[in-house]
Amino acid sequence: MHSNAMMPPPPDPTQQLAALFHRFISGITLASFALVLATVFFGFRLPGKPGWPEALLLFTATIATLSALSRHLPAQNVLLGAAIIAVIGGSAHAISAATAIPFGPFYYIDNIGPRIANVAWPMPLLWVVIILNSRGVARLILRPWRKVRVYGFWLIGLTLALTVLFDAALEPFASVVKHYWLWQPTRLPFTWGGAPVTNFLGWFVTGLLILAFATPALIDKRVRPKQRVPDYHPLIVWLLGALLCGAGAAIRQLWIAAGYCVVLAVVTTIFARRGAKW
Repeated sequence: MHSNAMMPPPPDPTQQLAALFHRFISGITLASFALVLATVFFGFRLPGKPGWPEALLLFTATIATLSALSRHLPAQNVLLGAAIIAVIGGSAHAISAATAIPFGPFYYIDNIGPRIANVAWPMPLLWVVIILNSRGVARLILRPWRKVRVYGFWLIGLTLALTVLFDAALEPFASVVKHYWLWQPTRLPFTWGGAPVTNFLGWFVTGLLILAFATPALIDKRVRPKQRVPDYHPLIVWLLGALLCGAGAAIRQLWIAAGYCVVLAVVTTIFARRGAKW
């Protein structure tokens, strides 16, 4: 006779509904990515206001990112962490648009869409997508060392590195290909996609400030008896973003930027897969 205690618990309807929603929004994100990629390659215009496919992609990618993270953390933690990232990242861009600090002198172009309080509306969402997925990729890479005492510091450092590396892929696409913003000349001798080196230092400092406040909300404090299965969702979103930037750079014959995006995607995938198999 089998004891009822040995029977597996019935499936949680809430978790089933959340999983169904995650698959749905991830599918919409992939479809949006394909649509944006098609517009980049073939240059055709879709009905409606210009830029809506990119807006849809960013919006759905944000929801998919939060939905994926909610499978491992309480929803209130995820929303709190996302709010912190959006407020600090958006505020940094608003300040920089007015004072050139911390990213450098730039101004938004109408292609990026409406602006609220001196910051373009996509920037807070962009910070959420980049920070959370960079952190997810860093967790995959550092999986073999997750029980080391300094793991938390390594996670923050690698998240910041992946964030800055992703921004380096984004700048030529956003500034030169899509004309979302325009960098003004500086006295610094080196630029990348029009962006001065101060931009990447600004992303590093802003990212560090974000993680200092958001990390407590992103730590899973629940007791888990079993090792968690690796989550590849952050890696997929991160790679799709990098490859989209690379495709845009290739169309404009920015071969160095396109090559950078490809190398970045390949190297990141190798290290993430190696860590996930541990």
